[in-house]
Amino acid sequence: MKSGFVSIIGRPNVGKSTLLNNLLNKKVSIVSSKPATTRLKILGILTEERGQIIFVDTPGFEKPKNELGKFMLKTIFSSIDETDLILFLIEAKGWQEEDEEILNTLKKYNKKTILIINKVDLISEKTLLLPLIDESQKKFSFLEIIPVSALKDKNFTNLIDAIFSYLPDNLNYNNKSFNEAELFFPKEASTNLSQEYIFAEIIREKVLQKTYDEIPHTVAVEVEEIKPGGKNKEMVVIKANIILERENIKSILIGKDGNKIKEIGKEARQEIEILVGRKVYLDLWVKVIEDWRNRPDIFRKFGYGNI
Repeated sequence: MKSGFVSIIGRPNVGKSTLLNNLLNKKVSIVSSKPATTRLKILGILTEERGQIIFVDTPGFEKPKNELGKFMLKTIFSSIDETDLILFLIEAKGWQEEDEEILNTLKKYNKKTILIINKVDLISEKTLLLPLIDESQKKFSFLEIIPVSALKDKNFTNLIDAIFSYLPDNLNYNNKSFNEAELFFPKEASTNLSQEYIFAEIIREKVLQKTYDEIPHTVAVEVEEIKPGGKNKEMVVIKANIILERENIKSILIGKDGNKIKEIGKEARQEIEILVGRKVYLDLWVKVIEDWRNRPDIFRKFGYGNI
């Protein structure tokens, strides 16, 4: 039996979270076109008879602009250091300067690495990939180079087979003795995230999807309370705070006559109801905490730094 940790690395918006969700055939990481959507290590767990792959979705590589950014960068480095295998994503349009910087970082760790060329659905002819594959082979001794469309592919059997082939055997994992039946996580587990954090991330995803550039980087979500719905025991009541950094953007998030926040709440509630299989009453509040991204004492309360 083989099991191990596989970090998914790449620049922002290269498709890391989309790939993770589709590899698992289940949504465990929120997806947005906005940079810096993923803020911490999110584990996605795939268990088969042959073993268990623990995927690690990481924040996109970018130069930190605040204390939260510094934490996110440390998260990436720790993921690389602790992992058994790396999936390094670039886009089919070719190597970018940010990709080169990431590769230089990976070379320092000397980890087993599979190069994933993503978004191949955006190129007109697959033969155009050949020069990119040839160029990539000269840059680093990748174990394999695998083209995919994280968004549109329905079958990732070849990629999953390749990953399992490079994982360590459980019987000799880090020189520890494992029983063949022993796994890192229970068979039914799909992620490491708590229910509160999953709900918070769903709400944050809807904020990112419904707002413009002045909102996404400054927003966090804190689930304050989850409880039964009073007389209606079949209902779940969730109270959550949407946190912003500046008072002057609060009205943008709320929208005219509260239309924006209602739209966010409706879409988040509908997705949470599908997840929990019950009716949900979602009580959203918008709060301002000045400069929270530079205050570790604050952003740790939102889960950043605790997982």
